[in-house]
Amino acid sequence: MTVATPALSHRLRPLMAAICLSASFGAADVLTSAPALARGPDGIADVAEKVIDAVVNISTSQTVEAKAGPGGEGRGVTPQLPPGSPFEEFFDDFFKNRRGGPGGGPRGGDMQPHKTSSLGSGFIIDTSGIVVTNNHVIADADEINVILNDGTKIKAELVGVDKKTDLAVLKFKPVKPLVAVKFGDSDRLRLGEWVIAIGNPFSLGGTVTAGIVSARNRDIASGPYDNYIQTDAAINRGNSGGPLFNLDGEVIGVNTLIISPTGGSIGIGFAVPSKTVAGVVDQLRQFGELRRGWLGVRIQQVTDEIAESLNIKPARGALIAGVEDKGPAKPAGIEPGDVVVRFDGKDIKEPKDLSRVVADTAVGKEVDVVIIRKGEEQTRKVTLGRLEDNDKPVPAAIKSPEPAEKPVTQRALGLDLATLSKDLRSRYKIKESVKGVIITNVDGTSDAAEKRLAAGEVIVEVAQEAVSNAADVKKRVEQLKKDGKKSVLLLVSNADGELRFVALSVQ
Repeated sequence: MTVATPALSHRLRPLMAAICLSASFGAADVLTSAPALARGPDGIADVAEKVIDAVVNISTSQTVEAKAGPGGEGRGVTPQLPPGSPFEEFFDDFFKNRRGGPGGGPRGGDMQPHKTSSLGSGFIIDTSGIVVTNNHVIADADEINVILNDGTKIKAELVGVDKKTDLAVLKFKPVKPLVAVKFGDSDRLRLGEWVIAIGNPFSLGGTVTAGIVSARNRDIASGPYDNYIQTDAAINRGNSGGPLFNLDGEVIGVNTLIISPTGGSIGIGFAVPSKTVAGVVDQLRQFGELRRGWLGVRIQQVTDEIAESLNIKPARGALIAGVEDKGPAKPAGIEPGDVVVRFDGKDIKEPKDLSRVVADTAVGKEVDVVIIRKGEEQTRKVTLGRLEDNDKPVPAAIKSPEPAEKPVTQRALGLDLATLSKDLRSRYKIKESVKGVIITNVDGTSDAAEKRLAAGEVIVEVAQEAVSNAADVKKRVEQLKKDGKKSVLLLVSNADGELRFVALSVQ
């Protein structure tokens, strides 16, 4: 074997020493270890041989504007995670601080417009030339090419993308017979089940790796419908968009993200499950866009405190914090304070469950929605609307001017409260449609401060009963204390009328 560089040779010495140590054991040891090696997963080679020609490389090019400093980073491992993701620091270390490299732009301070290229992976699902990949692999590309396993390069067109699940569908005109793969049932995956990843890591071409399903239903805060399969199969830069197979040769996921402090595989990779992929792909092929179901509500987590306030045991479901006036939930009689525990026959354990199942339900379908209202289950029939994607910015936190004079009439729960007057409405710019009791000050050491209540917000309900003046709030809080309640549930509005529930301790 010829070693490429002295540096590589130096790095290989510890490994070679380990190999030599292993080889120094006696024949009996070798015979003992052989059956253990034989117990590896059967059929990996057979599966790889059967599906390898359906896996393609995706090559893209893009003209970028003149820019001082290091060149742009390449695609092929991960899209940008949103601030606050628990894994943000791992991605930032490699992708923000290490530029260039495989699939990346030119290094150095190139001040001229230039073309960059990148490589990712994909797979053929229809012999007519339909390919599935990740959206971030082809995003902003001026030109997209599909490279078959035998090296044939064919220009591809974009059918459609879904940014929320980071999926894209391409099509190209075949110049020869193709091999296609089909989707399996990701819901049937078991922890520890063997899976196979095939892709284009570091632009090396068709590469097969194997591992197990490490976890299911992973939410890493990368999007509204996170439901990833986690695997320890080696997935690296360039594997994005490639398939994750079961041992039947069925696609059970699309490799999309890795967690790594270095940019290389450390055995923590994530794939979009085939159940999600199949639905998205069908709609993109049919409509060129996603048509998701819409319930027309704002939801939040049912915490233990909120569950206790609503008499729900155990804490579960999705709490309705607000209902759109023109949404499907409104005419069905769903109200703020209701907790959705079942939707179209599917149990809802947390808000993410409701978001996913609503999005996956056909527009126009009438479904049964089971809610808990004041401790009792009720069933409402809702005809779903269509979710219209928009990128309206999230309203900023209220920054209310400090009033020259605090018109405090009552104090409760660490809050200074005042009856909402015309002067206060004008001072805090509160819409006329908002009714209730205004918060004029929050004790910084109180539970209210910890729950991020702020001056200028309006308490609309206390324990699911409307309040109109500060005395009402204090009276109801005192009554809850006498009744032995540990917390009080407040329905709170911001200046624009957007609602949320907050449970505060009354101890």
